[in-house]
Amino acid sequence: MKKAIKLAVFDIAGTTIKDNSNVAGSFQHAFLNHGFENVTLAEANEKMGYPKPLAIQAILSNHISDKASITADLIDAIHEDFVQNMIDYYRHAPGIVPMDDAEETFNSLRRKGIKIGLDTGFSRDITDVILKRVGWLNSPMIDISVCSDEVARGRPYPDMIQVMMDRFGITDPKEVIKIGDTEVDVHEGHNAGCLMSIAVTTGAFSEEELLKHHPSHIVNSLTEILDLVDQ
Repeated sequence: MKKAIKLAVFDIAGTTIKDNSNVAGSFQHAFLNHGFENVTLAEANEKMGYPKPLAIQAILSNHISDKASITADLIDAIHEDFVQNMIDYYRHAPGIVPMDDAEETFNSLRRKGIKIGLDTGFSRDITDVILKRVGWLNSPMIDISVCSDEVARGRPYPDMIQVMMDRFGITDPKEVIKIGDTEVDVHEGHNAGCLMSIAVTTGAFSEEELLKHHPSHIVNSLTEILDLVDQ
């Protein structure tokens, strides 16, 4: 007999908030500010979903042969630029809105008794700006949010999901589903042992790209999740 689903964990940018490669663009720009002119938008996009300090370190390793020069100070400086870019963007840019069906999906799941969680590769300072901008900060529609700088290990590790499970007294990951638009979202769900690790095609990667990471399901809109939950 199938377990009752108690928690749905959603990614933010590209999954529940519209993103037209703006995050990847800001990420690339932070490298350019520090003289790394060969970092491409595609390279930045590949690291979407990862905790940003780890993503910075990985990209630097592709461009610096002397690994000893990839210092914590350099990583911190690039990350600080990225954070400020993102905060300015999410505070002031037009078009920062939820996905068209995000709130409908949240409310439908909540009516089924399912808690709504948000997790992200962003740090808390960026996340709160986003949530405030779209009216989700301290909203009863969102039960919990956890950010990559609030756990020991960000995605693809399951730490953020496990924090949410602990908060709600959930001990069986088969009572949890994960939804996101990147490979690390998919792997996070699998690593947590979730009942479903659902990929959505509204963000960073196409269906063909996401299939390589073996999501349990692929959807083109968030409302499609409701049928999966009812099966």
